Amino acid sequence: MSSSMTAEAVRTNPRRDGFASTQLEREGLSLDTGAPVTGSVVVGSSIAAGLGDGTILIFEPDSPPKVVEAHHGAVLCITTDPETDSIFTGGDDGRFLKTSLDGTVEEIASFGSRWVDCVAAGPKLFACSSGKTATVWSDGEAQPRTFEHPSTVGGLAFDAKGRLLAVGHYGGATVWEKGDRRWKSTSLKWKGSHGAVTFSPDGKCVVTSMQENAMHGWRLRDKADMRMSGYPAKVKNFTWMGSAPFLATSGADEAICWPFDGKDGPMGRSPATCCYGGKQVCTAVTGMLGHDALLAGFADGAVLAGRASEDAEDFVVKGSSGSPIAALAITSDAWLFVGEESGRILWVQLGGGEK
Repeated sequence: MSSSMTAEAVRTNPRRDGFASTQLEREGLSLDTGAPVTGSVVVGSSIAAGLGDGTILIFEPDSPPKVVEAHHGAVLCITTDPETDSIFTGGDDGRFLKTSLDGTVEEIASFGSRWVDCVAAGPKLFACSSGKTATVWSDGEAQPRTFEHPSTVGGLAFDAKGRLLAVGHYGGATVWEKGDRRWKSTSLKWKGSHGAVTFSPDGKCVVTSMQENAMHGWRLRDKADMRMSGYPAKVKNFTWMGSAPFLATSGADEAICWPFDGKDGPMGRSPATCCYGGKQVCTAVTGMLGHDALLAGFADGAVLAGRASEDAEDFVVKGSSGSPIAALAITSDAWLFVGEESGRILWVQLGGGEK
């Protein structure tokens, strides 16, 4: 991230009426799409965002955004394949789509009246879920494979090698391991409803967000539980960032950053915090591995920048607009995408692209 970003921002001073707009946001591209932003993802040097009207917007540096008419309804989920820069989306029209940066749309599958709730992509494979079923497409296999689960799938994620698929659902998570001829499953149990899921960068842990205002993790080698609780609100968004690395999450009045260094990760340790939003709840976070700087969006539309250390100051990147931040994403060249539930979007480069 930009080392000069703070020169463009304003030091935080939480007030009851929120934060004033900043020079940085006034210099960026602001749009009002008229449809809620439902998600965003980094695609190389670009960022793709899904909207509630089925549109995919593709933002590239120094270019007008590209509008792609994709789904016949809301975009419910979005991800990307870093190897091919393909964008995968699922919608309430029951379609699972693959979109390229030039705007070409390919329908991979249609599930009729059943929504496509979750999508994931890994090296040479991709997946989606509809209801209790996860479907996986792999290079070299003529037909996709389907995996059934005890309840509606709440989240999908591949590990970095594309060897493991984690699936969140009621009662815990299931990890599917790809073999030469078949996939075998391992159950990770924890009472409650589990949603979005992620692997730690080293592939040793699986973490889910929960309906019960908590995160929960498992160490795969021994299924040891990692309890990450105490949130005042549901965790809607998380990101891996920093050199530790940290799992930074929304769900409180500041970003909560769980340390995953060492063999025990966050077990028995308190999280670091940054980006204090006053009385506002953090609704979205974004950052990058290797960079300890974090961006956090709040329920009043403000976006703050901070670092996961006790002596670091927070800065205002975007002022309060009155609409919750629904999605944040930042490229390695420090181009920032901010999407609100209202449909307002900010696209701006932080600090001239110096990392």
